[in-house]
Amino acid sequence: MRLGAHVSTAGGISRAPETGRSIGAEAIQIFSKSPHSWTAPPLDPEEAARFRAEMERTGLSAASVHHNYLTNLASPKESNYRASRASFRDDLERSESLGARHLIFHPGAHVGSGTEAGIRRIAAALVWAIGETPKYRVRILLENAAGQGTTLGSTFEELARILDAVGAPERVGIALDTCHLFASGVEFRTDTDYGAVLDRLQATVGADRVQAFHLNDSVAGLGSHLDRHANIGRGALGIEGFRRWVTDRRWAEVPGYLETPLADESYATYRDELAALRALAAPPPRVARPRSGATAARRRRSA
Repeated sequence: MRLGAHVSTAGGISRAPETGRSIGAEAIQIFSKSPHSWTAPPLDPEEAARFRAEMERTGLSAASVHHNYLTNLASPKESNYRASRASFRDDLERSESLGARHLIFHPGAHVGSGTEAGIRRIAAALVWAIGETPKYRVRILLENAAGQGTTLGSTFEELARILDAVGAPERVGIALDTCHLFASGVEFRTDTDYGAVLDRLQATVGADRVQAFHLNDSVAGLGSHLDRHANIGRGALGIEGFRRWVTDRRWAEVPGYLETPLADESYATYRDELAALRALAAPPPRVARPRSGATAARRRRSA
């Protein structure tokens, strides 16, 4: 896995790649605008060009944009649905201009209108957005949910239904969040459970549709439906909960982003967590075998 983190764009979006490089990230996730705002001034083309140049200079393997927190493409309220579509279309344009590989978003909540209606609205919005951007290369990734409230996409089956309704596999895929997956009730902390998860994933979404990961420990336990991230190794998953994901060769070129709590703006926590995750893939240290008494005696005589 290409291990990375969500980093700030403070001081200019083109500074984000260097921030990522400085903490040892191989990939970065950013917001292209405030996550709490529907709109933003247009992205400066020169700043976008500097971002692309910085990505190349720093040698980062991928950049992903995370969509804002206001958008709900499953909303039954027409004004909210229209605003959500417009905001999503804007972020697609911004992501493309930055050369981002992905635009990651939360599918949304049906707010009491029902799962079927919510899935239809999400799919229709994505079909519309793709039709508006036929030559774009950025891939849209639905992020799995923890299953809180009326949110959609907390099961592989719901995600698969959205993907099937949209089509366009070259434009749409999945981002898996480990905290959300665990909170939704999916156990993967043993070899047997991990294998079963991959079987379900392949039978529904298709493993090749997983194009990014959010690597977060979970404050709450299995099946809690609480979307509360914990630092790596300090939550219910524990450090071993990540070993199979980050060492599985099928995800070797897939970016995995930290979204864990930061104590301050120094990113020291991210540096430590990236190192801890990389250590999971490191070969065990070689331990020198003690020499037998006879072997040691022979070597002393021949000396």
